[in-house]
Amino acid sequence: MSETTQSIHGQWSGKLAFILAATGSAVGLGNIWKFPYITGENGGGAFVLVYLLCIAFIGVPIMMAEILLGRRGRQSPINTMASIARAEGLSPAWKWLGVMGVVTGFIILSYYSVIAGWALAYVERAVSGAFQGANGEQVGAIFANLTGDWEKQLAWHTVFMVMTMLVVARGVRGGLERAVSILMPGLFVILIFLVGYAVAQGDFQKGWHFMFDPDFSRLNAHAVLTAMGHAFFTLSLGMGAIMIYGSYLPKNVSITRVSFTVAVADTVVALLAGLAIFPIVFANQLEPGAGPGLVFQTLPLAFGQMPGGIIIGTLFFIMLTFAAWSSAISIIEPAVAWLVEKVGVTRHVACLLAGTATWALGIGTILSFNAWSDKTWLGKTFFDILDYLTANILLPAGGFLIAIFVAWMMRRQSVLEELNVKDGPWFEFWHFLIRFVAPAAVVIVFVQAIGLLG
Repeated sequence: MSETTQSIHGQWSGKLAFILAATGSAVGLGNIWKFPYITGENGGGAFVLVYLLCIAFIGVPIMMAEILLGRRGRQSPINTMASIARAEGLSPAWKWLGVMGVVTGFIILSYYSVIAGWALAYVERAVSGAFQGANGEQVGAIFANLTGDWEKQLAWHTVFMVMTMLVVARGVRGGLERAVSILMPGLFVILIFLVGYAVAQGDFQKGWHFMFDPDFSRLNAHAVLTAMGHAFFTLSLGMGAIMIYGSYLPKNVSITRVSFTVAVADTVVALLAGLAIFPIVFANQLEPGAGPGLVFQTLPLAFGQMPGGIIIGTLFFIMLTFAAWSSAISIIEPAVAWLVEKVGVTRHVACLLAGTATWALGIGTILSFNAWSDKTWLGKTFFDILDYLTANILLPAGGFLIAIFVAWMMRRQSVLEELNVKDGPWFEFWHFLIRFVAPAAVVIVFVQAIGLLG
């Protein structure tokens, strides 16, 4: 099917371009903001070990399946699922899997952009020396003043969305590929520099032992499920981003190899982020399990006390912005591609429509931290509802259905053809994982997330 077609939106120049782009999609706030604090909350080394196993046996198989679908369909996720279902003699209702992915990405970017705006704001604050000599109360006030002022948040949210759409509007090679070819190497360079600083100035030995010496007495069922869920979500699966990027993948590139490479790169970034952060945390007698405030409230306290804190803090928040930016351009791409295909508008118009709608929805998240903070439904603010809906329902459901479609609905020969592998032991092992292990794991995460498990 994909042998004779190429996406109307373009194609990556080669394997490296796809790896950089898919890694950019996977590497985001989840790696640098979320992974360190959930590792801190769940005991360190044992949690990291479980996370790595989940990446290998759940994340990679589903990533291969999603790339496979993208390359076979060569269209936006909605039209890809419709065309593959038609070619396989299946119900046209499978197009709703593509719809769900596009909608999920749209919702995620609406609040993701707001959080990324915080990172942009903190670059400005770090450069200006706002954290220098500040105590815990003063650092907390900086964060509260930002989130409590809807106009400031709206300004930074707008800047980030404009940055994102300017890249996407330029197309696959001129925009997406060019951006990730700069952002991803830049992110790695900054991250390596920060790890080097942590080795020289932080308590690196304590940070290393915390991350890699497993203490299984601190591992419980909740920690295992958290590791499983994060391994799945950190690879950007189930939101259409990897599927649309797969649609731009040349036929001669091995899906198996690029999937492993992207998963390894994504995991390395998460581990390096931990090695950059925890030595600084321990050297400053801070709490590694500080939760979501670790990056925006705890680390600025350390930056304000350490030698060269202005430079290190600035680089850290630039890196955080890079990570968010590379993810954002992939999250909005499925919606832009669908508008071009379905409505027939130019890519620039599609970007304007998708970007404006996403920006407008993001205003609800901004107000959740100030004017609407007391407006809740079942105890959740507008932002909490969006976060819960995507992370706990839509993403797991998307990953589950991708696994079911590829492993149970598609013809075996179609899957072999798109993976470009022989029907042997390796394929059987992957097929077993995608057929039984990955769906079961996603169901467990899903059930736990909606509170049906203790």
